[in-house]
Amino acid sequence: MLTTVRDLLIVKGDALFVVQPDTPIIDAIKMLAEKRIGDLLVLEDDQITGILSERDIVRRIAAENTYHHETPVSVYMTTEVFTIHPSQTIEDCMRLMTEKRIRHLPVVENGQPIGMISIGDVIKAIISS
Repeated sequence: MLTTVRDLLIVKGDALFVVQPDTPIIDAIKMLAEKRIGDLLVLEDDQITGILSERDIVRRIAAENTYHHETPVSVYMTTEVFTIHPSQTIEDCMRLMTEKRIRHLPVVENGQPIGMISIGDVIKAIISS
């Protein structure tokens, strides 16, 4: 039975896909497509500075009615990043995701990101338990 975020990471793996704030947005888009994922963690000097989701990209393009493939990720990313600790429960993830209306939570331990949990991961864990 999966009860904690750590349990979930053991099952799903701890793959973490990251970009830097100055990464051109086209490179981030290609990584999202290639890895078949919905978000990227934005790190600078091993510190979380943001999170970039497909929604962030689409909303920015729609708002500006334009797109420049060399624009840095920092222009598109969300800077308010909510995180979760590996010892927290799957229910804690669901509660935070619901309250904050987010779909991805970086898992942080000792100040360092160690994984990413998606809403899909949480739903699968709840269904399996």
